[in-house]
Amino acid sequence: MPRTTQLIRRRTMLWGTAAAAATGAVGCARVASGDTLGRLRSQDTVRLGIAGEVPYGYVDEQGAFTGEAPELARVIFGRLGITRVQPVATDFASLIPGLNSQQFDVVSAGMYINKERCAQVLFADPEYQMLDSFIVPKGNPKNIRSYEDAVRAGARFATGSGYAQIAYAVAAGYAEKDIVILQDQVAGLNAVESGRVDVFAGTALTARSVVRKSSKAEATEPFAAVVDGKKKIDGGGFAFRPTDTALRDAFNSELHRMKKSGELFRILRRFGFTEAEMTTMTAEELCR
Repeated sequence: MPRTTQLIRRRTMLWGTAAAAATGAVGCARVASGDTLGRLRSQDTVRLGIAGEVPYGYVDEQGAFTGEAPELARVIFGRLGITRVQPVATDFASLIPGLNSQQFDVVSAGMYINKERCAQVLFADPEYQMLDSFIVPKGNPKNIRSYEDAVRAGARFATGSGYAQIAYAVAAGYAEKDIVILQDQVAGLNAVESGRVDVFAGTALTARSVVRKSSKAEATEPFAAVVDGKKKIDGGGFAFRPTDTALRDAFNSELHRMKKSGELFRILRRFGFTEAEMTTMTAEELCR
C-alpha cells in the first residue's frame, strides 16, 4: 500500500463521558449462547468506544452524549435485545487497540473504513459516505476548492489530529512537516478566522457544521480527494473485533432494514446529513 494511503486516519479527540439508555424492541437476530451477542444480552449493556467531533459522536451542551453513531447504536442494539449503551470516550488512535483489548465492545464513531483498518477489525457496512470540504476565509480569496488548488496557491494548510485529510494533502503535494495539525475542527475554524492558516480540511459535514455561525469563514463545496490518481469517497461505519462475526452480522441485518425503510436517513438527518450522503457501498468494497 502506498505511504499516502497508509496515513489515512480520521476524527479528532473528544474527551468526556456520558451514559445513556437505549430504546427499542428485542430484535430477531439469533446466535448461539456464549458468543459476544449472547453475553451482551445477558449483561443488557454494550460499551461503545467513542472519539469524534460534532456531529459524529459528542457530549452536547446539556452534558448528554449524542451524535449520529451513538443514536444509531441505541436503536440497533435495542432491537438486538440490549437496552443500555455505555459510551467510553478515548482518543481516536486508541479506538482499535481499545476494541481489541476489550476496553469496549464496539467502535461507535462513524470510523472511515479502509484497507489498513480492515486488517485489524471487522466492519459493518457504512451508514454514510462522505466527501471533503475546506474551511476558508469568507469569500474564499485564494479560490481554493481542492487539495491541488491549495498546493498551487502555496496556502498555509491545516487539518485535524488523526484526520484522513493529512494523507490527502500529502498525496496532492504537501510535505507532511508543512501541514499544521490542530486539535479539532473548532481549532481549525479559529485558525482560519484569525489568519494563522489559509485553509482547514475536514469532512464536508464537519466543515459546514462548524462555520454555520461564523461571520469570517465559510465552507467550500464538497469534493472528492484524489489519491494515487483515483477519486476518494469515504464511508464510515461501526467496527467489531475480528472474532465477533455473529455480532457484526446481526448489526448489519438491522442496519440494512433501516436503510431500506428510510429510518436510517431520518436519524442521520437530525445531525446534518443529506440524502446524497446515504450510501449503498459495502464494507467489503471499502476494505479493498
